[in-house]
Amino acid sequence: MNEQLIVLDDSYLPQMAELYKKAFEMAPWNDDWSDTDQLTEYMKEISYAYRPLNYGLMIEGKMCAVSIGHIKHWWQGTEYYLDELFVDPDCQGQGVGSHFLELIEEDNKKRGLSGIFLQTENDKPAYEFYQKRGFHELPGHVSFFKEFG
Repeated sequence: MNEQLIVLDDSYLPQMAELYKKAFEMAPWNDDWSDTDQLTEYMKEISYAYRPLNYGLMIEGKMCAVSIGHIKHWWQGTEYYLDELFVDPDCQGQGVGSHFLELIEEDNKKRGLSGIFLQTENDKPAYEFYQKRGFHELPGHVSFFKEFG
């Protein structure tokens, strides 16, 4: 199998957005990203962060997985802050996500990073995916949101 882990730059933004939409428009997320402008702005916001580090996994010349994140300095060390990780539905169920995450971890270690931080919902498949790969919940960590209206 011909595969390559690449660091994504701005030129990959359209591919990233299209794959993101494809991955999250189906169950269990059912996200409606029909507003192309909103999707493009979201991709820009998370992929253009200060010290961005965005990865793509190319298999046989096709982008099968994307990780969007950035390097973040924290008192416990410098970490990879993972905003989004998604796999093309056509590539799911074949170990692509697990392998991709392993490649990201290897590259992060080479960069001298101390770990990966991410947030996910506990009622989605990603929760169990990350637990099975050695991630653990941070005790006392809570996310808040306030809706206006």
